[in-house]
Amino acid sequence: MSTPLPSVPAEPAKSSLQLGVPRSEKITNRHLERLAMVYVRQSTPQQLIRHQESTQVQYSLKLRAQELGWPEARVIVIDDDLGKSGGSVAGRVGFQRLVAEVTLDHVGIILGVEMSRLARSCKDWYQLLEVCAVFGTLIADLDGVYEPAHYNDRLLLGLKGTMSEAELHILKQRMTQGKLNKARRGELFFKMPLGYVRRETGEVVMDPDEQVQEVVRLIFRTFDDLGTLNAVLRLLVKNGVRLPIRAYEKSCKGDLQWHRPNRGTLCKVLSNPFYAGAYTYGQRTVDPRRKIAGRPQTGRIAVRPEQCQVFLKDRFPAYISWQHYEQNRQRLRANRSIADAIGAVRRGPSLLSGLLVCGKCGSRLSVRYSGQKTRHSYVCSTQSTRYGQPICQSLAGAPLDQFVSGQLLEVLQPSSLELSLEAAKHIEEQRRELDGLWQSRLERARYETERAARQYDQVEPENRLVARQLERDWEKCLQHQKELDEDYARFVQEQPRLLSTEEREAIRRLASDIPALWDSPHTTPMDRKEILRQVIDRVEVEVVDQSECVKLTIYWAGGMQTHHQMIRPVASMEQLGYWPQLTARLKELASQNLSTREIAERLNAKGWRPPKLEKFDFNVVSSLLHRLGLCEVKPRSLAPDALGENEWRLETLAVKLGMPTPTLYAWLRRDWLKAKRSEHGRWIIQADAIEVGRLRQLRTLANGYGTRRLWTDSLIPVVRN
Repeated sequence: MSTPLPSVPAEPAKSSLQLGVPRSEKITNRHLERLAMVYVRQSTPQQLIRHQESTQVQYSLKLRAQELGWPEARVIVIDDDLGKSGGSVAGRVGFQRLVAEVTLDHVGIILGVEMSRLARSCKDWYQLLEVCAVFGTLIADLDGVYEPAHYNDRLLLGLKGTMSEAELHILKQRMTQGKLNKARRGELFFKMPLGYVRRETGEVVMDPDEQVQEVVRLIFRTFDDLGTLNAVLRLLVKNGVRLPIRAYEKSCKGDLQWHRPNRGTLCKVLSNPFYAGAYTYGQRTVDPRRKIAGRPQTGRIAVRPEQCQVFLKDRFPAYISWQHYEQNRQRLRANRSIADAIGAVRRGPSLLSGLLVCGKCGSRLSVRYSGQKTRHSYVCSTQSTRYGQPICQSLAGAPLDQFVSGQLLEVLQPSSLELSLEAAKHIEEQRRELDGLWQSRLERARYETERAARQYDQVEPENRLVARQLERDWEKCLQHQKELDEDYARFVQEQPRLLSTEEREAIRRLASDIPALWDSPHTTPMDRKEILRQVIDRVEVEVVDQSECVKLTIYWAGGMQTHHQMIRPVASMEQLGYWPQLTARLKELASQNLSTREIAERLNAKGWRPPKLEKFDFNVVSSLLHRLGLCEVKPRSLAPDALGENEWRLETLAVKLGMPTPTLYAWLRRDWLKAKRSEHGRWIIQADAIEVGRLRQLRTLANGYGTRRLWTDSLIPVVRN
């Protein structure tokens, strides 16, 4: 299918290059029985517009084919690849069609102006030669006709293909070196970043519009305060701040347009070294291993500014310092959701997520939630995930969070007044910046309205068509100004520029009582995490021999370190570090014929504690004594005469009703039975003949309906003591 070109006539005129050419002896009847293919290609759309003579010469090869003996009806022109480079076969539908026709044995000769029109890649060129040699297809250009199956012709065609590829390399190298030489002078620009303009003299300056500069500075200051890209985006959207973009279209080139903020643009602003005054070229290099055929933009890898082909510091006026840019880049890198990064602040009760580092292997601990995310633990699973090794260490999250929070509150307590003043100052500065942006927007709206009014006043009254359009523009500007005034009034009412006396007093009260602020229900886990990360760089933890002892090293912001030791809950008695001493002490106390409560008091006085409780009690000590065989285990039973009239033991009543004992105990816990405790702690159920009959009916109903649904739907009358 040919592509129509308005500038090329449908029937090309005869060219002097093809007139009077004798027929080649290499052309046989077998070739004439097949088709003649004329391949037409221009490398770029600009060549189609500016180099039309070359295109006409390629179309005139159709006459050359007729002079070589092919009738006009059997000459096919393939021009599907107009405006496409010959450096690769990818995306060249015309070339792929040509090769397919040759392999189907439909083509007798292929005509092109020169070999570079067919291919500029030796890989594609030799593939075509191989196919043509197999099927006996000729190749012709302005110099003559070639038979790829013959050695001499194949050698000449190979040299021409190599020269064509080398020519492309030379041209590309020449253009690349020229572009690189201009970049080394810091003068090569493609598109100016947001907040900068380039004068006609070539000088790069900050955008002369003050509102544009205020928006750019607000982005950097907000990122310093909030720390994440999403938080900056939410703040800009909440306050109606728009991003200023200079148009690059020819119709409105250089005009200032206000677009809604988006994540991509903000990321470019925060990660671009241009805002630190540095010029870079070659920041995104191409890795051939990752390049995908037909997609030239793939395979690109971002490198550090210092590793670019051209890196010039202090080249332009800067919004931030180079140190500030490095901090922003490091923070963006740390916000990524990968194992080795601290990560951004996210929802969840784990306060130390991202801050904990294993004291044994140096890896970062991850968070695991359980019980519908009500409980969490910190686990060092890097060695297990990467190398299949056992989990390095794990510990419960709540005690560790509570311990580190206590250390934080002790550190912050002396600086409460300073914190209150800094918080008030920060809030006022943020409100002042937003108010400045509103003032700029209002000023711009007033200017647009006044300009529309001047244009309407200067139009001649007789020119009613223009006057009506100018009147509509004026009304539109007035309406926009009115909406902005109303929005600004609401903004001032919600967030006044200066803090009121009540707000200042509230900040001082909160800062003076930091624990109350920390434990307040209005303080979210995300707020607590932000406070922790402002003061603590990381926390190194190490569980001592899988025991209850945990060593902590807190690395505070500023370089100070503090060493601590805490007790964590463990699963069993054997994990206690003093388990051998505990068993020896129990044997000693049991030999003194002390009571169970007295033994518990002695153990608590020594500072020991069981795995999951605050102190030893009667039940814990009794269980330990039984496990160690230090006391005789007496069977818990009630004598028959201990039961009164209409009284049942739990097991006996379960047999009477024909149901499992655990199910009957579940009824007891739901207060469906009348029961009391005996002297030995056993349950005694009170049920006469009528009550036993009711329980049997309840059992039958539960078998068909389910005990849980009976309880949920409140179908059973609750019997209370």
